[in-house]
Amino acid sequence: MPRLLQPLTRAVTWTRWLHLVVTVILPLVMALVLPGLVDLTPADWLVIVLQPAPLLVLLALAVPAVRTAEGLQARLMLFPGPHARDASGRAGDDQGVSAAPSASWNDRLRTAAWLVLRLEVGCAVALVSNLLAGLCLSLVGAAFGDPGVSSAYRMPGTAWWYGLLAVLDLAVLLAFVTVVGALMARAARALLGPSAKERLARLEERTEQLLERNRIARELHDSIGHALTLAVVQAGAARAAGDARFTEQALAAVEETGRAALEDLERVLLVLRDPERPAGARPGLGEAGRLLESARSSGARVDAEVAGPLDTVPGPVSREGYRMLQEALTNAVRHAGSLPVGVRLAVEGTRLRMEVRNPLPGAGGTAGLRGGGTGIRGIRERAALLGGEASAGPEGGLWVLRVDLPAR
Repeated sequence: MPRLLQPLTRAVTWTRWLHLVVTVILPLVMALVLPGLVDLTPADWLVIVLQPAPLLVLLALAVPAVRTAEGLQARLMLFPGPHARDASGRAGDDQGVSAAPSASWNDRLRTAAWLVLRLEVGCAVALVSNLLAGLCLSLVGAAFGDPGVSSAYRMPGTAWWYGLLAVLDLAVLLAFVTVVGALMARAARALLGPSAKERLARLEERTEQLLERNRIARELHDSIGHALTLAVVQAGAARAAGDARFTEQALAAVEETGRAALEDLERVLLVLRDPERPAGARPGLGEAGRLLESARSSGARVDAEVAGPLDTVPGPVSREGYRMLQEALTNAVRHAGSLPVGVRLAVEGTRLRMEVRNPLPGAGGTAGLRGGGTGIRGIRERAALLGGEASAGPEGGLWVLRVDLPAR
């Protein structure tokens, strides 16, 4: 019984009924002109409910904004929202109903079909509601001793059991309104749902959001991972060295690296808090020297070779190349420790080539490198998005990372 009565406690049941019943206003206004509202025949009633249809079709075909208006009404009145919650107490959503102007003739035709359907179903609901409400009133009157409360339904006598029939009549009316409202909600999804163009736009927006989230995750991984790796290596080296001067140098390197990581973290957090805010300047290959010095300060012996004009590399390639070099140096410091690391950055024609190599630190380190963690995978993804490629693996006792990117 509680489940049967549940629709009666939901506001959406009554807003759906209202959404349908108000459509009779237009037919009644037009009926004042033709055929009038006196001495109506069945043919007159047919004219009343059908004559607004051509006008509605013409309106939907000529005015794209009609779809917006109908979509907003359907969202508000046909589906649970903040004004009506479902059984779990959660607010409903838009249920796939578009609130944008018609973008194609298919949208206009579907809007026209919706308007006609809403008109005819609304007239039917208004008629049935009027008939059953009048009958309920007469039955209640007969149950209390007045069989002539309604001139349309005069009951043959009076009896208490007319009250039971009144309850049954009311239940039929409420069930009718509930079922028709649910069916119209389904029809709204079919006729007012997003077009193929809108679905494609939403999919593109969702894809952009996922790409941005992945980019931010890579940014944090590269920046914070690099800083933490260098800090751990510096701290370990300073403790092992036991030299005050070396310890001071190590702490200065940790401070500089940490400050840069905090700047990156603040920039990313600002973007997350306010998506409309510009992302701010990101480091490029022109600042590669800072990465090399940071790696050297950790105790690694970095031999760097830079060839070609790095300042001519396009901004996106330069910025992503910086992050790739950062990740490669982080891996080298983490796995190779104080072993020599070779770095080569070169602009050759229309290509930017990067190579980072270091001796394999042994079977344990090799296994870790072979695992292909998120860092190496992130480098490959960055390269692929830029139209380049990246490869990493052991070669003759060395671990070699190669990146080839377009420089034009």
